[in-house]
Amino acid sequence: MAVLTVRVYGILIDEQLGVLVSDEWIRGGFYTKFPGGGLEMGEGTRECLRRECMEELGLKVEVGEHIYTTDFYQESAFRSGDQILSIYYYLHPLEPYQFAIKQEVFDFDAAQTAVYAQTGEIESFRFVPLTNFSGLEVTLPIDKLVADMVAGRLRGL
Repeated sequence: MAVLTVRVYGILIDEQLGVLVSDEWIRGGFYTKFPGGGLEMGEGTRECLRRECMEELGLKVEVGEHIYTTDFYQESAFRSGDQILSIYYYLHPLEPYQFAIKQEVFDFDAAQTAVYAQTGEIESFRFVPLTNFSGLEVTLPIDKLVADMVAGRLRGL
């Protein structure tokens, strides 16, 4: 039976550092995406994103303006036949960053590798400079569309 999965992602823009992305090893592949994750039953989309930011980044955020909700059919990258509905918001940090900020793509350290040994998944975070940011920086189809929308807004297009 096919399943509809709702995913909620945040776009965090730091004027000095750029746009935050998550480099991940998931289910046998490398992906660069935005922070966020799956909506849980009984949870609102903004609540979901605040929870995901605490879980992934250890960061309290204010969930800002809605950017985009998927308006086309998108099959899951991980489960053939399942549909993904993704919702994107701007994020505004409410405290200084405590998570490790990497400079290189897929730069996983020993602590992250230890997590991989237990979960089979690993992630690190980095900022893409505003001048370089576009859909080319992320992996998944909906993320690419949203990245290009955000890049256009950043450049006043």
